Amino acid sequence: VKKGDSVTLQSALNEMKDNEQIQWWFEYKRHLIAEINVTADRFTVYDDVLDGRFRNRLKLDNQTGSLTITNTTFEHDGHYNIKYHSSVVSSSAPIGFALPFT
Repeated sequence: VKKGDSVTLQSALNEMKDNEQIQWWFEYKRHLIAEINVTADRFTVYDDVLDGRFRNRLKLDNQTGSLTITNTTFEHDGHYNIKYHSSVVSSSAPIGFALPFT
């Protein structure tokens, strides 16, 4: 990844359904950066966390739940977790990625 590139973190869902929720966390579930709650019709990015390092850089796909970080810098390197919940199943999966800048 080059400085300034965009990185998309995939949710592994093809489509969000009723009663589903997704939360994207940065640094081992310490900082909530985005969430989708289909039931409440809420699609939110929290780009002012951590002194605004994600400000104007988070794009949330409300159909698949994937999260794109645009214009990346070394500050975006770290561990990302997705927490998934529906009326049928609940799970959490770590997604670690590093941004080796060239």
